[in-house]
Amino acid sequence: MTHPQNQSRQKRFAITASDRYLEVFNAFVSAGWEPVKLFVVPTSGFLSDNKAVIARAQQLNMEIQMSRLDDDSLAGLARNHCDLLVVASYDWRIRNWQDHIPRAVNFHPSPLPRYRGPYPIVQAILDEQTEWGVTCHKLAAEFDRGDILAQRMFPLAAHECHESLDLKTQIAMSKLAIDVALNFEKYWSEANPQSEGHYVGMWSDSERVLDFTKTVSELDRQLRAFGNFQCIASLHGVQLHIQQATVWLETHALPPGTVVLSSSLHVVVACSDGFVGITRWSFLPPQLAHAVRSM
Repeated sequence: MTHPQNQSRQKRFAITASDRYLEVFNAFVSAGWEPVKLFVVPTSGFLSDNKAVIARAQQLNMEIQMSRLDDDSLAGLARNHCDLLVVASYDWRIRNWQDHIPRAVNFHPSPLPRYRGPYPIVQAILDEQTEWGVTCHKLAAEFDRGDILAQRMFPLAAHECHESLDLKTQIAMSKLAIDVALNFEKYWSEANPQSEGHYVGMWSDSERVLDFTKTVSELDRQLRAFGNFQCIASLHGVQLHIQQATVWLETHALPPGTVVLSSSLHVVVACSDGFVGITRWSFLPPQLAHAVRSM
């Protein structure tokens, strides 16, 4: 399909986003792109929400859609002369966009082609990466495989945690979006195909369970990587969802998994070369605990 380009009018864009990517949205508006429509996915409000991005769209008098972005939605964007679809945080695959709009890009929270997948920053910490990055690439039929427009890299601390890496990623994404929005034509025309990389899927609950036969260093890395997603301690047949914990090295002769202190507030468990102190925990998984607190 041929997409007519009217160079005299303001460029128009639609965006899929959550609050985590609000600044990507703002970057294109600030760069002079006219916003057409916002697509959002319903959220629980546990680790991500859409209230702020919806409020911003309402402020700009934009149409907002919470149902899936399908062929009819894309046709509607074409009727509104949309030049670009910006994908930033979206749970559903977007198909056949080329039949309706000239261009579409995705903002991905990893240094592609490494760490393709829906939420790779947990794995970055598990893999002890020393550098991370964010990528803007052309939307392709296969997830996270389109030609790369631009990237932004940054160093990781020796004891990075999920929350710090999430915040650093959001800041880097904002800076990348400003750069791309201001220099879009250049980046689009000079985009580079991706080389071979690898894909990281979502983790299972079993990957969050602490194995107390491991070392303090290994358990600390696991706790830091999952952060607010919460690791699980299985003690005497009871599962504790760990909201906060500390670890320390200490020589002892206790079998790993031995509970050496237990109260309504704290639990201390022996591991292979030290101890894990669980200082905040819940019987409920994080999503349910959040729902109860929010009622």
